[in-house]
Amino acid sequence: MKALHRIIDRAREAPVRIAMSEAEDPRILEASVRATRQGIARIILVGDRARIAEAARRQGLELAGIDFHDPAEAPNQRELAQALYELRRHKGLSMAQAESSARDPLVCANLLVRQGLAEGTVSGAVRTSADVVRTAIQVIGVNPDIKLVSSFFLMMLCEPFHSLKGGLIFSDCGLVVDPNAEELSEIALAAVDSASSLLMEEPRVAMLSFSTDGSAKHAAVDKVVAATNRVKARRPGLCIDGDVQLDAAIVAHIASRKLPESRVKGRANVLIFPNLEAGNIGYKLAERIGGAVAIGPLLQGLAKPANDLSRGCSSEDVFHVIAVTVVQAGEPPSSLPSSPASGRATCAE
Repeated sequence: MKALHRIIDRAREAPVRIAMSEAEDPRILEASVRATRQGIARIILVGDRARIAEAARRQGLELAGIDFHDPAEAPNQRELAQALYELRRHKGLSMAQAESSARDPLVCANLLVRQGLAEGTVSGAVRTSADVVRTAIQVIGVNPDIKLVSSFFLMMLCEPFHSLKGGLIFSDCGLVVDPNAEELSEIALAAVDSASSLLMEEPRVAMLSFSTDGSAKHAAVDKVVAATNRVKARRPGLCIDGDVQLDAAIVAHIASRKLPESRVKGRANVLIFPNLEAGNIGYKLAERIGGAVAIGPLLQGLAKPANDLSRGCSSEDVFHVIAVTVVQAGEPPSSLPSSPASGRATCAE
């Protein structure tokens, strides 16, 4: 998987601190040890240190080179609780409640990221996606340049039978159910940034629909067209088509017939689905029938990286998400509360 190997190699070039909040889970421990040994991340295991050590002993794992943050004994735990109190007191959170919440490893890991004591966090092997996403939004916050947290899958097409090879971004396949035009444009903008950092190539965006260039008239098509126009206004140099059907988005000779003025020219590497129904079905078809490897759901639109795992994940999945999180953290960060430079992609004709 050449694209995935590039992500791992890039993580190894600049490993950063990743907080893992489900540290007693065997998959988390195995992936954390592997990430440490391969030098792709500096792991912080968050939770009860004695119980984590016992879980590692049962697996026969050595935790050399891995850091710990035990909320029961960490000297800076009071400062983390204070930060949570300042952040959430307008919602009625008391200091006592903040101290209690900050001892939750999931909340604590996100606080470490917010306070600059870690550069990213990975959770979701045990906790639900709702818990993971809600905590990340409440503690780390939303990137002010994007304004919407959404998800994406990194789809790897690397088998000999794949006619389309490499990595693609599919978004949103796991979070925003029925985005309006503005929300769809925010999903696309975030996916462009995800593609730039993870695919390490020029983003070429297809705003998918059942219509190509107005071939069908419907409110659902109008939404995609409006979202596309919003993206073009924000990123004038971006290579983007919309409304466009899937075949015209990824097959060059079909694009030349259906959309002769296309800038993507049937070579899209970022596929934006009109709603969660289409996105979820699309990525599962690509995975289960098309034989693609799906990495995700990954989160985009946060101020700093926090990624979700499937509760059915393997240690291999966790390892890959750690690598992705490291690369995301290596991008120019959005500070709290100021925003990053927007950056523009150019389209090769």
